[in-house]
Amino acid sequence: MIRRLLGVALAGAIAVLACTAASATPDPDPAADQDSLRAQEYWLNDYGITDAWKVTKGKGVKIAIIDTGVGHAPELDPAVTDGTDVSGAGSSDGRTAVGAIDANHGSWVASLAAARDADEGEDMIGVAPEADLLSISIGFEGSSARVPFDEQIVNAMRWAVDHGAKVINLSFTTNTLDWDQSWDDAFLYAFNHDVVVVVAAGNRGSGTGIVGAPATIPGVLTVAGVDPSGKASVEASTQGITIGVAAPSEKLLGISADGEPVIWKGTSGAAPIVSGVVALVRAAHPELDADNVIERIIKTARPAKGMTHTPSPLYGYGLVDAEAAVSDKVARVSTNPMGDLKEWIRLYRRAPVEKAPTPTSKPVEVPPLPRADPVSTPASVLLPDRDRVLYGSLPLIAVTVPAILVGLGVTVAARRIRSARSSRTPRRKNL
Repeated sequence: MIRRLLGVALAGAIAVLACTAASATPDPDPAADQDSLRAQEYWLNDYGITDAWKVTKGKGVKIAIIDTGVGHAPELDPAVTDGTDVSGAGSSDGRTAVGAIDANHGSWVASLAAARDADEGEDMIGVAPEADLLSISIGFEGSSARVPFDEQIVNAMRWAVDHGAKVINLSFTTNTLDWDQSWDDAFLYAFNHDVVVVVAAGNRGSGTGIVGAPATIPGVLTVAGVDPSGKASVEASTQGITIGVAAPSEKLLGISADGEPVIWKGTSGAAPIVSGVVALVRAAHPELDADNVIERIIKTARPAKGMTHTPSPLYGYGLVDAEAAVSDKVARVSTNPMGDLKEWIRLYRRAPVEKAPTPTSKPVEVPPLPRADPVSTPASVLLPDRDRVLYGSLPLIAVTVPAILVGLGVTVAARRIRSARSSRTPRRKNL
């Protein structure tokens, strides 16, 4: 069983608690002033998002936010079209935050993916501002969740797929390479239904030394974090061979459940930026399956400064580029470039036992054996019984008696011969 040390992938202007999600407060920096929110979203221009909007803004694509719940802020309300709670502690629509400490986390994540501009260019706007959001509330350890965490993730993944999600965002890490076996079928369910699953890589600043599950699951698009200059973040990102692309994870803007803006950092924010880009690609290219959407994201990524090889343990295939992902020509693929979970299960889980083949002919009927002879009662070996007399004594007598008679006859005959010879021999007289 996985050791469930859950650490939500966020840090910085946030009170980070060991192995749990953390809360945030508005940054005291004057740049967080309400009147300049849009100006703070440097990633919109630096990562080709505003150019991609000339083609699409993600209309018709559903992004599932599996997190602590998406609040009712003005920028979020129009985006959320459906939701549920799988923790047993939230509201049925998934809009009530689960956990007192990390209550706003789901709202910050959702606002980066698809927040609506409520003030004509002044308020925060998400990467895919016309995409729809599904709010699925879960509870991390230390929250009031009544359902085991592994079970929550399974239920959340299936609900998202069944309600039309084409992108699933997971902004958390378990701080361990392995994952509960129940997740195998849940993630396969998403992949088999043509869903792109975007996962945060985790943060070194919150104790994540290496990429942990679900970022280690083959087939997911794992997102690392960089600072505003495009350099790998020291605190707000981790590293690993499963990273697909990198996106901003520092000086991020987020909208809390009550509409309050905050500045925060972490790959929890880098992931929904990429989820928004995935929604743009899916809206611009509805003919592409999930494998080819991921292929577009990684093949159009820009090399980060200092990258020596691709993929890189810090940047994956590079910095995500929304405009290139939407517009460039990319060759088609037939498999998921981030790995094959089904094949991994075949290799590393116990192989399923094949059912015995169904017989194609009728079985041969064998006649029953004759009834066995009754068992006789054991007798004393000193007393003769029927079998001993019949098969032992009588044959012995039959052989022995004639032999004795023959022997006697031979003896008598020999004596007669000797006697006859004696009578014929003349006696010698003494002279």
